Parts: sequence; C-alpha cells; structure tokens
Amino acid sequence: MSSIGSASPDPDDTAGETIHDDGGSAPATVRSRRSPWNRRRDRVTAALLGVGAVVAGVVVWAGSDSRATISETAPPPAHTPAQPASVPAEFHEAWRAPSAATPAPVATAGTVVTADGGEVTGRDPGTGDVRWRYARDLPLCTVGAEWERALALHRTAAGCSEVTQLDAETGRRTAQRNGDAEHGTRLIGDGGYVTATGDRLLNSWRDDLVRSMEFGQVYAQVNAGYQPRPDCEYGTVATASGRVGVIERCPGRSGALLTVLKAAPEESDQPEQEFSQTLPERGAKLIAMVPGGSAVLLPEAEELVLYDPEGRERTRYPLDLPQSDLDREPSDGVMPTARGPQNVYWFTGSRTMALSTADLTPKWTVHNTRGAGTSMAGRYLAPVGGGLAVLDPRSGDTVRTIAVDRDGYRGPIETATAGPVVLERRGDEVVALR
Repeated sequence: MSSIGSASPDPDDTAGETIHDDGGSAPATVRSRRSPWNRRRDRVTAALLGVGAVVAGVVVWAGSDSRATISETAPPPAHTPAQPASVPAEFHEAWRAPSAATPAPVATAGTVVTADGGEVTGRDPGTGDVRWRYARDLPLCTVGAEWERALALHRTAAGCSEVTQLDAETGRRTAQRNGDAEHGTRLIGDGGYVTATGDRLLNSWRDDLVRSMEFGQVYAQVNAGYQPRPDCEYGTVATASGRVGVIERCPGRSGALLTVLKAAPEESDQPEQEFSQTLPERGAKLIAMVPGGSAVLLPEAEELVLYDPEGRERTRYPLDLPQSDLDREPSDGVMPTARGPQNVYWFTGSRTMALSTADLTPKWTVHNTRGAGTSMAGRYLAPVGGGLAVLDPRSGDTVRTIAVDRDGYRGPIETATAGPVVLERRGDEVVALR
C-alpha cells in the first residue's frame, strides 16, 4: 500500500533519466519524454493556425491597394532634350497617345506624361515609347505636374481622393495621400504649391503632398467656424507666388467676390485671406494672377479689370469679344492660359490675348486661334486652323505659319513643348510634332 503523498512515476516525467534499483542490477533506461507538439491534436492545431494565417494574408492582399497597383519604373533618361535655337521650318506628327486625364499636355524633366483610364505613363518625347507606367484599378480624375513630378488623382466613391506623386524621370512613387478633391477637379501650380480646384472646396499641397490649405465646404471638419463662407460656390481659380485666387458666388450677394488666400497659412484648416473684394457682377471670372496683381473678366460690362496685390482696382480695359467668349466658363475652374517668359496668353475662345507677366496689362491680340499656345526658341506658337502661327512675343507680329495636318480635328487645342517637340492635346489624345 502506498504511503500518503507518494505517486506512481509518470513516464513523461522521467524522460532521459537512468534508474538504478537497490540491488545494484543493470540500469534500465526509460524512454525520452514526448514533445507536447508531437501529439496529434497539437499538430492539427498548428496546421490550422498556419492555414488561417495564410488565408488572412491572402484576403488582406486581395483587397489591398498593392494588388490593384502596377508600378513599372525606369532609370533616368540619359539626357534631357533641349529646345532648338530657332523654331523649325516644319512639323510632322511623330507619335500620338490617348490621354483623356490630362487637361493639357504634361511635359517635365525630359518626359511626356500621358494618362488614360487608370494608367499614368512616362514617355520619351521624341518617340513616344513608354519608359515607365503606374496603374491602378481606379479611374483617373486628372493628372498634372509640378516640381518635376507627375501628380495623379484617382477617383473613389468619396471623390478624387487618391493622390499619388511620381518622379517624372523614373516613375518612382515619391509620395501618396488621401485628399478631398471634388469630381471635375484640376491641378494648378505656382512653383511652390499645387491647388486642386472645386465647386465647393479648394485644397493646396506642398511638395511632399502635405496639405497646406483647405478652403470651403470641408468634408470632415474638426473645428467649426474656421471657414469664413462655407456656403459659397466657386467659379474660376488661379495661383501665383504662394497665393490662391478664387471667384466666390455666395447666397444673398448680387455680385461675386474676388478672394485671394495664402497657399500656406499658419494652420491648414484656418484659411488666411490676403483680401476679399466685392465685384459688380456675379458672373465675373478670374483670368490669371501674377505677383503684380489679378485680371478679372466682367462679361456684362465687357471689360477686363486689373487689381493690384492688395485687391484695389487699378484699371479697366474694354473688350471686343463675341458673346460666346464672354459667357464661356470652364468646367474645371481654370481659364485657358499659358505662361511664357514675357507674357501670359489668354485664349478667350476665338482669339488669344497677350497679358504682361509684370501686372497683366494687355499688350496685343491675335485672332482666329484655337488655344492659348506655347513658347519655343524665343517665339510664341499659336495653334490656328491648318497649323501653328509663329509670332514675336513682344509685338504679336506673325513671323510665319507652319502647316500642320490635324486629320480634320477642329476643336480647341492645348499645347506645350518638350525640347524640340511640340505637343498638342486634341480631344482625348496627345499628338507629338517634330
């Protein structure tokens, strides 16, 4: 009979021991203790845990942005093509590509950026060969460029909320954020900041895509009372030297407001106004801004009004424009303009006006144009029916006209240059000429 407190030895508790009896007989070796993970139920549990981890990983990957993203990068181009010393005697089509998501041709850092569907591509300016591509399973809202980087806004149910920054030379992703841009937005930059336009909300970002300013009807407002006029709707928008100008149309006001904001106030959700000037017409349109002031179109008065940097009216110029030009309002909030070394070129819809880069004083007008044009080799190139008019930017005198076969296309044309290549956006395509 066993004494109290004694117990029969558990085989598993004597693993690895040699036991001798009192008689000095030969030692008997007891079998080693089994690992608890060698039991069948433990092996089954471990297998189920492993399978569960794999399934969870697959589910997360299947629903992630990474699975829905294609990123094919490239080494930087060997050289950046320079502009020619003079405008060539003729131009011929070199290549074309679909680019519905670029409101104007995008050329930066020796690369032409095209965008269509959900894909952004970096192309060789001379050949159109794809050097890099970035694609998502979301449609693009718009694509622009600043800081030698491409900026792509993809659309979700919440709006144009997926903002991606890509190095224009390599296609490498350099920044990404969730934004609050509206459908129909366009990106405009001033060299330091980029602003996304909208009917009810403006957003500005610095070069790392950190938001520097929001103005209007903020989606997820944390602090109430910071936005001065959240019920207003916005017309045209322009930027210059760290300032954002916008036409506000507010309930209860017969005229619009010309409001100029800091692109980077002390707090991004607390906009800071440089000024807010009451305008005599609700349909007023902000044409352009420079450090020296702003130019506003008054359609009813048929006048171009210039304001100084403090918002004081400086002078008015009568306009001889068809009614269709006066009433024209862009859907993306940006009047068609192009900036050259000496002038800002405003395409009214039937002609192009050259405005001084110093203070936007009108200098000359060229009729029967089809877009704001671009600068090349010290000249101004204006798209006209059948070709490109080469003009002296100081006087507006036509030097010559270069014939261009546009395959019957008769719509508006946005232009840009990439070294010796002239880019034309015709409808939803970008066409390269050289």
